[in-house]
Amino acid sequence: MHNEVAGWLIEDENGYHFQYKPAYLKMKDPKPVSLTFPLLEKEFTSKVLFSFFDGLIPEGWLLDIAEKNWKLNPRDRMGLLLACCKDCIGAVSVHALSENEA
Repeated sequence: MHNEVAGWLIEDENGYHFQYKPAYLKMKDPKPVSLTFPLLEKEFTSKVLFSFFDGLIPEGWLLDIAEKNWKLNPRDRMGLLLACCKDCIGAVSVHALSENEA
């Protein structure tokens, strides 16, 4: 969020989980990534990709290009999110977790 790591979105066998980074919550005037994710310490969980993040994935011809160029499965929403949303319009971008953040 605005070039700060706001939190982590994780996919596992139980679905999707989003949680804010504690340091982000302690920053001066942190902003929520979405109205559906208020600034709370709790973990948000869902069986399907949260609509906010799913809405970042391109649609139509742009999605077709991404699927063909990167050989992505259209049902792999997390793969599409990671491939297509590194430089989104707006304040939020999505990046894979780096080794030093793991």
